[in-house]
Amino acid sequence: MKRNISLFFKGICFLLLFVLWTILIQNVDVKPLGVSGSNIGFSTMNCWFHKLTGVHMWIYTVTDWLGLVPVFICIVFGVVGLVQLIKRRDLFKVDASILLLGIYYILVIVAYLAFEMIPINYRPVLIDGRLEQSYPSSTTLLVLSVMPTFVYQIKGRISDRLCVNVLTYIAMLFAGLMVFGRLVAGVHWLTDIVGSILISAGLFCIYKATVLLCEKE
Repeated sequence: MKRNISLFFKGICFLLLFVLWTILIQNVDVKPLGVSGSNIGFSTMNCWFHKLTGVHMWIYTVTDWLGLVPVFICIVFGVVGLVQLIKRRDLFKVDASILLLGIYYILVIVAYLAFEMIPINYRPVLIDGRLEQSYPSSTTLLVLSVMPTFVYQIKGRISDRLCVNVLTYIAMLFAGLMVFGRLVAGVHWLTDIVGSILISAGLFCIYKATVLLCEKE
């Protein structure tokens, strides 16, 4: 129980850090150094990192397409839940971890849509001739929200330890490469990536703590 509560509060702390980070971005070292004179928080750090990495649109394109992998994983777990619902004929007999996973994915989507409507930062480059909002990085948010749940689910559903270890390694490697790819592609500011890491870590910790609590009841 104490471990669950600790994990839950760790998630809350990550979310509070995300809120604080978002506020700081809007108030610290804000200068009109973005495309078309758009304001950028932490402008000195962001511009330095952007010049360091440069812009690599092919990496942006590759990571965009690979963003379909976590979407596919979401669909797979959705099918798992649907099959359980059909077989058990009762929504509340579906595994708690799957039901909570559905709620978790909805929260991730809500977070994504909210920041699409409330732009904090704009991209350092034009995408198809348009200036798009870039905070937090939606691809990073998606990957870091889904891949940890994938690892958590397979550990409880696959008995073959070797298979679990291999899939876990692949998932972690994929997530790491995706975050690195978005960092160096040059289509996001460094602060956009940090924001995504904070909010996805917070949401996952709360999800895991809630699942552990429900499974013990």
